[in-house]
Amino acid sequence: MAELTIDAVVFDVLGTLVDEPAGLRAGIRALTPSAPPSAPPSAPLSASPSPSPSLDDSGTERLLLLWQRHIEREQGRIVDGDRPYLPSDALDREAAEIVVRAAGAEDPAAGADPDAVASLARAARRLPPWPDTVAGLARLAERFPLIGLSNASRTALLELNAHAGLRWHQALSAEDARTYKPDPEVYRLAVTVTGLPAERLLMVAAHAWDLRGAQALGLRTAYVARPVGDPPTSSDRFDLYAEDLADLADQLGVS
Repeated sequence: MAELTIDAVVFDVLGTLVDEPAGLRAGIRALTPSAPPSAPPSAPLSASPSPSPSLDDSGTERLLLLWQRHIEREQGRIVDGDRPYLPSDALDREAAEIVVRAAGAEDPAAGADPDAVASLARAARRLPPWPDTVAGLARLAERFPLIGLSNASRTALLELNAHAGLRWHQALSAEDARTYKPDPEVYRLAVTVTGLPAERLLMVAAHAWDLRGAQALGLRTAYVARPVGDPPTSSDRFDLYAEDLADLADQLGVS
């Protein structure tokens, strides 16, 4: 701990400060499917609906996984240079259309209901904060400048912050780098805006892949455990490991 000298704290948002799956589940459940998916968990994922009387919990989870896999795949293609950059709003709408079709909330003649697609895409901006998020940010802000660094677009990040009550000294979107984390150019946004050496910034995330990306650029790293995160492997070596934001504040010596 003695060698860890931090002048600013950078936070991932999706999954780290807000419960992204919970918000998406709420949007999925708000659909009025005529033919939601009913395939067993072992069946291959597809966007083709199968008749079912209702959208139960297993159906909701299947649709959530469709969304998550689309976003992960397409962001990865953009980072790898296999697809031109699109902001998260556009990818969310693509994912929403896939899910709406899979849920059966569509007109067979006209395709996916555009109102249902738009409503579900907006759900990606209405994500609840974790119980410790707002108080934890307020406590840390008494000691450090706080920076949000998200793959969400500028517009989406504004709505996410407002809905969840997140308060920053600066909010940065990957849209400004026209790529997505873990591309080093996204983390470089935080280095540039602070004017500090990378090793004086602490990147906080619930995703080990995110922290590895920050680590590669020289940022210090703190893993915060969340139920929906990507936990570290035995080979990961992060600077701090915290149970929640209160624990993180304690470890950073914030009273």
